[in-house]
Amino acid sequence: MIKPRRTRGALVLAALSLLALPAWPAAQDKPPLNLKLDECIVQAVKRNLGVAVQVYSSELASLSVSKSREKFLPTLGFDFGKQDQNSASYSWMDAADRVTTNYRNYGGSLNQAIPFGGNVSVSLTGYKNLTNARFQTINPRFGNTLTFSFSQPLLKDFGWGISHKDILIARNNQDMAESDLKATLLSTVYSVEQTYWQLVLSIESLKVRQQSLKLAEDLFDQNQKKVKIGTLAPKEILSVQSDVASRKADILQAQSQVRDYTDSLRALINSLDPAGGSEIAPADRPPFERYDIGVDEAFTLALKNRPDLKSSALGIRNRELDYAFAKNQLLPQLNLSAGYWSPGIGGDQILYLDNNPLTGVVVGRIPGGANIALLDAFHFKYNNWSVALSLDVPLNTVFSRAAAAQAKASLDQETARMKNTEQQAYLEIRTAVRAVQTNYERVNAYKIARELAEEKLAAEQAKLEAGLTTTFVVLSYQRDLANARLMELSALIDHTLSIARLEKAMGVSLDKKNIQLIDAMEERK
Repeated sequence: MIKPRRTRGALVLAALSLLALPAWPAAQDKPPLNLKLDECIVQAVKRNLGVAVQVYSSELASLSVSKSREKFLPTLGFDFGKQDQNSASYSWMDAADRVTTNYRNYGGSLNQAIPFGGNVSVSLTGYKNLTNARFQTINPRFGNTLTFSFSQPLLKDFGWGISHKDILIARNNQDMAESDLKATLLSTVYSVEQTYWQLVLSIESLKVRQQSLKLAEDLFDQNQKKVKIGTLAPKEILSVQSDVASRKADILQAQSQVRDYTDSLRALINSLDPAGGSEIAPADRPPFERYDIGVDEAFTLALKNRPDLKSSALGIRNRELDYAFAKNQLLPQLNLSAGYWSPGIGGDQILYLDNNPLTGVVVGRIPGGANIALLDAFHFKYNNWSVALSLDVPLNTVFSRAAAAQAKASLDQETARMKNTEQQAYLEIRTAVRAVQTNYERVNAYKIARELAEEKLAAEQAKLEAGLTTTFVVLSYQRDLANARLMELSALIDHTLSIARLEKAMGVSLDKKNIQLIDAMEERK
């Protein structure tokens, strides 16, 4: 279990509070912008451009899933044709002058793919035929046919997984995109934490250097007074002057470092101001708490939460689908097809003399319309059906076998990649756990060193007042104290960041900060 325990945090922060001196005058008149770490993280989640890019990738992956599902949406088709034919009459049995035929055809169909690779369809087709040719018994003639058809592969292309391969891969890619988004958020949150605490360290370092400069300047003033009254040789003041100039140079460098980290933090929260903007004043101070967790427990959490491990597992699933599909394509093409159709016919029936069309004498007509043909088709007046099996054995299976071998190699490669990712994750966890433990001990050690440096400086200043030591020694002790304070603060920042690094390595940073992927995705809508 993770057992945070606060230890001596108040003492460390109390020591840091001694450094709380004013920084440098702001270049602008704008007041400093006080920001908590949590506020910076929230702004980065909502506004960071790197996160925005990954959010769009996740949305594109989601759209790919929707597109792949369109395969199982029904297809509706319509057709219409018109044909007019005119030809010269070459027989007394044809029309007197020319033979004219007007033909119209129309139809509609509905096709639906079924889960195991087959297809079902229903269609209704019709036509109208009108001609002036002789000896017609029905003219105009109307025809309609209602057809049901079914086809199903039995070997190659058969199976739920084969027909849904594109959908399954698209879903896995969507999950991988979400894992990549989580990884981006983890990295962004850690970058914000790292930059925020580095900004704190640079500001506190500046304050320490300002405090060190003030001590040197105070000592310089005291020595000047001693030189005036003759209790100190003038040459003793030169070392102090040199040290004051050196410490002023250190302050300039520290100020530049603060501005650099300020710009970096503004970039992470997408708040860069071309005019410079106000300075950022971090409102939080690094906590000091013991963080107890074992390597095995941390690695178990990493296996459960790390997005890169999840992406590797999804990559293996995709390669498995590719391999299964490639093996299926080695099979012969054996298809089952079945059909049922119901035709209907209608039109004007022509009556001839003696019921003999060859007489050419029309004695009557029984009207009929297209509805008769349509009713015959839907009433299944004439039943027709068919069943067929077809077998196709291609001779170029050598290429399919190569594709299967390639898919198997890709699967083996993805498996090896996942094992490597797990190994790197385990190494990262071990290093991060060790860093947390080491930095905790460093803070304690540097705290003791800083307290001793304070005592040594106080004692040496008392000796200087009594004339028992030199200014050079006091300046040296001042530098030692400044360095001890910076080392203690640096160790404290390192300890805080090592905890953040460990939580990132375990993949739990977002959960601990109550950040969800939807927080980043909804902001872009």
